[in-house]
Amino acid sequence: MTSSRLVRALPVAIAAVLALAGGQAVAAPAPAPDAAARVVTYDASGAAEFKDAVTKGAAVWNQSVKNVQLKPVTSGQRANLRVVADNGWPRAQVTALGSGTIYFGRQAVDEGHNTVRIASHEMGHILGLPDVKPGPCSSLMSGASAGTSCTNASPNAAEKAEVEDAFALLESSTATTAAYKD
Repeated sequence: MTSSRLVRALPVAIAAVLALAGGQAVAAPAPAPDAAARVVTYDASGAAEFKDAVTKGAAVWNQSVKNVQLKPVTSGQRANLRVVADNGWPRAQVTALGSGTIYFGRQAVDEGHNTVRIASHEMGHILGLPDVKPGPCSSLMSGASAGTSCTNASPNAAEKAEVEDAFALLESSTATTAAYKD
């Protein structure tokens, strides 16, 4: 761990210890203005009719957080995130923080769920967020439990903070595997 990462990680570790000890925890500080965002590349070539929703979902996250940015993969580059359209229910297979596969299931779209919300929600899993079910429409990670009338594609303040914190502490050796069926 570099010294600058250690310095940024220290307040989070102190807050965790205080929380466990019954003390008052404080929020982690924002990253230094000169800190570079982690780039997560995505390949939407298999997203079929949902390519536009994937692009819009990535834009939502790029406007919402600073520690990570989602960018389309360039020719010859390997993507961290692959998006594939299928006939099932939307789901994410996370292989590590910022890496995995999103299956953009047509079943939810056929039932009336908003495509940009689906894309943003599944990207939230890739960025480390779990489902919050049942949950209100104001929570992006409430997913389908918010109902088909919910079109909110933006993470709330807590969801943004969780992603910011996860990517602020990210080390290249961190590996997480999870599957989310929404």
